Amino acid sequence: MPDNKPIRILLVDDQRLMREGVRILLDLEPDMQVVGEAGDGRAAIVAYGELRPDVVLMDIRMPELDGVEATRRIVADDPAAKVIILTTFDDDEYVFEGVRAGASGYMLKAASGEELADAVRTVAAGGALIEPSVARRVMAEFARISRPTPERVETLLEPLSEREVDILKLLAVGLANREIADRLHLAEGTVKNYVSSMMQKLNVRDRTQAALRARELDLI
Repeated sequence: MPDNKPIRILLVDDQRLMREGVRILLDLEPDMQVVGEAGDGRAAIVAYGELRPDVVLMDIRMPELDGVEATRRIVADDPAAKVIILTTFDDDEYVFEGVRAGASGYMLKAASGEELADAVRTVAAGGALIEPSVARRVMAEFARISRPTPERVETLLEPLSEREVDILKLLAVGLANREIADRLHLAEGTVKNYVSSMMQKLNVRDRTQAALRARELDLI
């Protein structure tokens, strides 16, 4: 994204005070611009269609239409849409469904302004992220309800290498490329290349979906 073009953000939350607080935090960032707000999922879908923001910050629990279904419909209409779901510690079930809905990021509402801004920049640039504590709970829930039996295990057209599986295991618990590189004594660029290769083999669009797909295939 060009340096002189601000990241355009749509805020979606049914609590006005929450929206105002997030807007104040993001307005402090010179490279960001809040272009719209919505108080429920249906309004979010309409606002997205009108504004086409770079990133949507989406609450989960809302009247009319929850954040998961709103995310699903937005991504279905625009597969390039970038949605960060804002969650609390007691929203595990919703977050798990948000993964399937196509969200690009998952942050706790308790995150600092700096952490939220970094998340917006990462997702706007085409990356994906999941807050580590959220990642652990989502993966644990996925393992609980969706662990494949041997007869359900599929195979990939091109299998993952041993090193790719090592990296995927660390990616699945929310580690960033730099952290994975330090853990495995690799260059960060090398890890990035491995991650790109894995996504192609798994036929997924982001890191979170890669981890979930690998769990479905019983790779991790």
